Amino acid sequence: GGGWRVDELMRQMGIESRRHRGMRVTDERALTVVEMALAELNQELAGLINKHGAKAVGLDGQDGRFIHAHRMTLPADDGEEAVDLGYVGDVESVDVDLIQLLLGRGFVPVIMPIGVGADGTTYHINSDLLAGRLARALEAEKLILMTNVPGVLDRAGRLAYVLTASEAESLLKDGTVAAGMRPRVTAALQAVREGVRSVHIIDGSVSSALLLEVLTAQGVGTAVRSDVGPHFLEDSRGYLLSEQAASG
Repeated sequence: GGGWRVDELMRQMGIESRRHRGMRVTDERALTVVEMALAELNQELAGLINKHGAKAVGLDGQDGRFIHAHRMTLPADDGEEAVDLGYVGDVESVDVDLIQLLLGRGFVPVIMPIGVGADGTTYHINSDLLAGRLARALEAEKLILMTNVPGVLDRAGRLAYVLTASEAESLLKDGTVAAGMRPRVTAALQAVREGVRSVHIIDGSVSSALLLEVLTAQGVGTAVRSDVGPHFLEDSRGYLLSEQAASG
C-alpha cells in the first residue's frame, strides 16, 4: 500500500496523521495529500512495470466511475462510539468491464484505491479491502497481499502459515490481529468467504517471496483459505513435503 508515502508527505506538510483500528481518518485536507501521494506511487509503479517489458495503465476508481463507494463509519466496539472516518469509503460495487477490457488487450491495470460516491464525492479506500473486492468481482482464484511484515502472527506470536476463515475471524475478534494487519485479514476473510480460493499475506521485501509462497511446502507468509474443502492448500503443501522427503 501507499500509506507510508502518505504519512511521509503529511509530515512534510505539517498535517497530523490519525488512524483508528488500522484505518486512516481523512478530512478534506488529508484527502488532497492522499490523492497526491497515491498518484505519484501509481505513476512510479506503472513506469517500473513498463520498464520490465509489460504494458501498464494507471487508473483510479474515478476513471469511468468503475469503483463505487460510500462513506465508511466504523461501528461501535468495546464500549466505544461509532467513528466517522471522514473521506474514507467502503466499496459498494466494482464495475470490472474496464479492467477486463484492459486485461483482454494485454495491459496491466495499476489501480489507485480511490472511489467515487453516487453524488460524485471522492473517497479514499483502504487498499487491502479494495484488493479483496476486486478479486471477488474478477472471480480470481488467488489474491496476493504484499506488505512489509512476514504475515499474520498467532496468539503465541508465531507466524501462522495457514489459517481457515474461522481461525482468521477468531484472531480478529479477540484482538490478536491488530493495527494495520486488521484490514488485510478482514479483506482476506471476506474474499475467501465469497469465492476466492486463497489469500496470501507475504513480506514483499523477501527475495522471491511470491515464488516461495506458492511453490514451496511451507511458504513464507500466511495463507488464508475457506473453511470448506477441498483443502487444496494443505493437500499441495503436503504433497510437496512428501516429495522432499522422498527425494531426501
